[in-house]
Amino acid sequence: MSEQKSQQGAPPGSRVVREVDGILEEDNELPRWWLIVLYGSIVFAAFYWIVYHQLSLAENPLAAYRTEAAAVASADAARARAAGPADEASLLKLSHDEASLTQGKTTFTTVCAVCHLPTGGGSIGPNLTDSAWLHGGTAEAIYRTVRDGYVEKGMAAWGPQLGEEKVRSVVAYVLTLRDTNVAGGKAPQGEVVTPSP
Repeated sequence: MSEQKSQQGAPPGSRVVREVDGILEEDNELPRWWLIVLYGSIVFAAFYWIVYHQLSLAENPLAAYRTEAAAVASADAARARAAGPADEASLLKLSHDEASLTQGKTTFTTVCAVCHLPTGGGSIGPNLTDSAWLHGGTAEAIYRTVRDGYVEKGMAAWGPQLGEEKVRSVVAYVLTLRDTNVAGGKAPQGEVVTPSP
């Protein structure tokens, strides 16, 4: 159909481009505010990408969050260390502190890996990566096991040799191994324990 014919059924002042089966297609301009938002978003996205991801002129929000979360975990761990006797809550806080976990992993690798393997999968000692525990799987029970040992079953009392700080940090590290179920680990031994959050 011709443009002239299609314009005959159109309301006055409309900008009809074509008509197909009685449907009128108009060529309307987009609202200015919409175009400003569109082009502004494109410019902002390009600026953001260059500043945060290409040139790293400012700290990425995810990196800022991780830094802040690490600082909070470190402060919680310091409070837990200063709080006195080890309890469930303080040991769980330590299991979220990077400094405690680093120290705990180092201690675990040098002292505990002989019996439990570096992965925690167990060799002479039990598997620490499943949900079954011989002497209790709560943070406090693991703490007592590491500190006081079960000499009659081959678990040495590490408290006197390692000291309180290293015992707590190795317990914090063991808590991160729980329920990871590493490949090649020993079969579960003991009772299944549902860990505290």
